[in-house]
Amino acid sequence: MNPLVTPLWLAERRADPQVKVLDCSWYMAVAGRNPAAEFIAGHIPGAQFFDIDAQSDPSSPWPHMLPAPKNFEAAMGAFGIGNDTTVFVYDTAPMFSAPRVWWMFRAMGHDKVVILDGGFQAWKKVGYPVVDRLTPKTTATFNARPNPALVRSFEDVMRIACDGSAQILDARGAPRFYAREPEPRPGVRGGHIPGSRNVHYAELLAPDGTLKPIGALKDLFKAKGVDLAAPIVTSCGSGVTAAILMLALAVAGAQDVALYDGSWSEWGARPEAPVETA
Repeated sequence: MNPLVTPLWLAERRADPQVKVLDCSWYMAVAGRNPAAEFIAGHIPGAQFFDIDAQSDPSSPWPHMLPAPKNFEAAMGAFGIGNDTTVFVYDTAPMFSAPRVWWMFRAMGHDKVVILDGGFQAWKKVGYPVVDRLTPKTTATFNARPNPALVRSFEDVMRIACDGSAQILDARGAPRFYAREPEPRPGVRGGHIPGSRNVHYAELLAPDGTLKPIGALKDLFKAKGVDLAAPIVTSCGSGVTAAILMLALAVAGAQDVALYDGSWSEWGARPEAPVETA
């Protein structure tokens, strides 16, 4: 299934009870935005708000880590999402946090998930309706089937940094990658995982917020020295924009891509983790 769809894709399926829409908007605190309030003010008809921070592991010291499968099952069941449901995700950035939720579903074994290319702006641009009424709740049974091939732990990445068994790509901006500006989270060092390459997520997007065409993505990855045929691990500040990088890699044809969930929030805070700044 192509992970990217157009507004027309949903417009043609809005009456299908097996299609559920999630507004997955999330922002860094410095953005000063309240995505839940913005959702209430206006959203795609039939959408429900997916709070990335709420749908995370409350026991982890790192931000919005994957929840336990049983907790994800309960939350998705409350959204009316079952194993036969196709999930349509979008955000208001226009593409920033929805790929994180796309990855979460796939990490839980649910591949029936698509992303609105260009986000809420693309929906409004073509004149489709926006509503402020809440969607009536339904329930379903969701059974998670975790896919460990899509997730990498701190221990995994420590090993990879030592043996070079996978390419590590970091979606943060160059100033943070090279420790030229401080990290936004306290207690986190600047720099990057040894041997990693910097591929800022903004380089993957066209001016309108859609993902760049396949050819342009392949050219970009080639210029960065990325081998799409070899294993890749994506990282960023806290596992959000790393999912944009994973999405772009998937569209470009990469087959073996996993996401380091703790990302730099964990790596930069753990004193035993080696750091490079050059």
